[in-house]
Amino acid sequence: MFFVDKPYLSDFFKNTLKDNCIPVVATESAKGLDLYPGTKTISEEAAIEMAQANEDLVIYTTSENAIGWIAQHLSFSSLPEKIELFKNKLTFRKLIQPLFPDFYFREVRADDLDAVSLNEIPRPFIIKPAVGFFSMGVYMITNPEDWVEAIAAIRVEMEQIKDLYPAEVLDAGSFIIEQCIHGEEFAVDTYYDAAGEAVVVGIYKHAFSSESDVSDRVYLSSKEIIENNLAEFTEFAGKIGRLAGVRNFPVHIELRRDSNGNLLPIEVNPMRFGGWCTTADMTSLAYGFNPYLAYYTQTRPDWPEILKGKDDKLYSIVVLDNSTGITGEKITSFDYQQLLADFEKPLELRKIDYKTYPVFAFLFTETRQDNFKELEHILDSDLRDYVSTT
Repeated sequence: MFFVDKPYLSDFFKNTLKDNCIPVVATESAKGLDLYPGTKTISEEAAIEMAQANEDLVIYTTSENAIGWIAQHLSFSSLPEKIELFKNKLTFRKLIQPLFPDFYFREVRADDLDAVSLNEIPRPFIIKPAVGFFSMGVYMITNPEDWVEAIAAIRVEMEQIKDLYPAEVLDAGSFIIEQCIHGEEFAVDTYYDAAGEAVVVGIYKHAFSSESDVSDRVYLSSKEIIENNLAEFTEFAGKIGRLAGVRNFPVHIELRRDSNGNLLPIEVNPMRFGGWCTTADMTSLAYGFNPYLAYYTQTRPDWPEILKGKDDKLYSIVVLDNSTGITGEKITSFDYQQLLADFEKPLELRKIDYKTYPVFAFLFTETRQDNFKELEHILDSDLRDYVSTT
C-alpha cells in the first residue's frame, strides 16, 4: 500500500497509482490531494489490518510527512523503528559506525550552539538538523566567521520554515555536526526486496557550483553515470541494508566517493525515493522505466536494455529553490518562460507556490553532453534575473 501526502504529488505518480490499481491509504491528507477518479483507496482501518496480517507489506510514501501516521498507527510493527534508524541522522551514524569507525560526528542541542568550542571539532565540518529535509539548515564551516554566520542563518531559517513540515520530517531542536565528506556526490534510489537484497532503480550525480556549495540545484543522470556506478552502489546499499535488517523498504541514498575511491554515506532517506516526486519521475521520463512500479511489483530493471540509445545525453533535475535572498512575500512574479528559453530541451516544468514553500519550480531537462554550459549557468545563478519584486 502507498501513502500520499503534502507537499507535492505529481501527475505521473497519480497515473501510476490509478493505472496499476495500487492501494492508497485514505488519510485526511490523501483526500485533499486530488487523486484521479478510479484510484484504488483503502481505509486507515484496513491499512492497519493489512500491516497486522503481513509484517513484510510493501509500503511506499511520497512524502516523509506520512511517517507520523506510520509511527502512530503501525507502532505494533518494526517499521517505525526501521524508519528511525535512517531518518534520525545521529541514529544512522551510530548504525553504520562499524563500517566507518573513524568518521567524526557529534550531537548538539539547538540551545547549546553558542557554547560549542570550534577547537574541539576538526574542520571543515557540516552542521545540519538531526532530523532534516531538502538541505534546510545545512551549512559548511571552515572558520570561526562561518560558524557565527551559520548560527544566525540557522535560527532565521528554522523560524521561517517551522510550520511547513512536521517534527518527523524537520526538527530544529537537535543538530548533528559531522566531518565534511569531500568528493563526487550521488543520489541513489534503491529498494530492498522481500529477501532484503538491494535493487538500484536510479542514479543521479549531484552537481555543485563550488566547493562550498551545499545546495540541491542540479542532479544529473546519464548512461555513463549509471553504468560506471551501478555495481558498486548496489553493493554499498546492500551493506547498509544488512546492518539495518530491512525488507520491502525503499530508500533515497546520498553518498560521496572520496579521492581514494571510498564510498561514504551522507544520509539515507527512508520509505521513499527522491522527495517531491523528483528522481523516480525523472528516471521514467529519461529511460521509460517506472521505479514506483518496479518496487511495488518487485521487478529488477534491465539496465543494459534500458540504456540503449542514451549515449551523450544528460538528464537533469533542476531544483529552483529561492536563492535570491528575497522573501517569497516580496516577489510578485517568476519568469518561467525565460527559464524555459534558457534550456535546449525542457521535458517538464513543475511550478511551486513559492510564497508557501521556498522553491519556485522543479525543471526536468535533456541536454547534450557538449552543451553542459546551460547547466553551469543555472548552477551559478542566484535566480534574481527571473524574479520581479514589489
